[in-house]
Amino acid sequence: MKTDPEAFIRANTSVMAPPHVPEISLHLASEAHELWLKTEEELEAIGLPPPFWAFAWAGGQGLARYILDHPEMVHGRRVLDFASGSGLVGIAAAMAGALEVTAADIDPWTESAIRLNAEANGVALGFAGADLIGKPVDADIVLAGDVFYDRAFADALIPWFSRLAEEGMPVLVGDPGRSYLPRDRLEFCAVYEVPVTRALEDSEIKKTTVWRFGPGSSCSKAG
Repeated sequence: MKTDPEAFIRANTSVMAPPHVPEISLHLASEAHELWLKTEEELEAIGLPPPFWAFAWAGGQGLARYILDHPEMVHGRRVLDFASGSGLVGIAAAMAGALEVTAADIDPWTESAIRLNAEANGVALGFAGADLIGKPVDADIVLAGDVFYDRAFADALIPWFSRLAEEGMPVLVGDPGRSYLPRDRLEFCAVYEVPVTRALEDSEIKKTTVWRFGPGSSCSKAG
């Protein structure tokens, strides 16, 4: 890396609580335009992939809220927080009593962001930087916030999530109505009105739904 991730994160973010999950504090970009709207050339110059980890996206906020409100989903269980970003959902799972939480993300910058955010909340999260799509999951439940924003990514995720669900693995997703959400494969769990940053979204409030993949028991039970 051209830039030290921890030093950059500390210098370009502030510790604050996402509006829909005030129990949790994260290192977030306080002004979206300053960090998110850098050009590709500027990002490349400092060796920084698009900083998804610097914002509390609506899908993650909704899913984290659901986990905190329904701790029975994760209590005493091994959790995989897939495409973790800031670690928000994984932190919520740890706070809700998960036995073990692994935050997974292929962006190497997220490892530092997740570690700093976990420390800020007094919890411990493991980290996996490998591409897990299509592979067996060593966990009891999979959580994924805001992952259906890209067609190619969704095309890879849907068969994997579907297979995990068919094998009995609970897979919960939080989504604010992204274009590639496979609604025909989902069971409704809850809906929230989540405040977001207008610079990143098309409104200041995003209706965000928590869904469970595939057949299975009711959303509020992890079995």
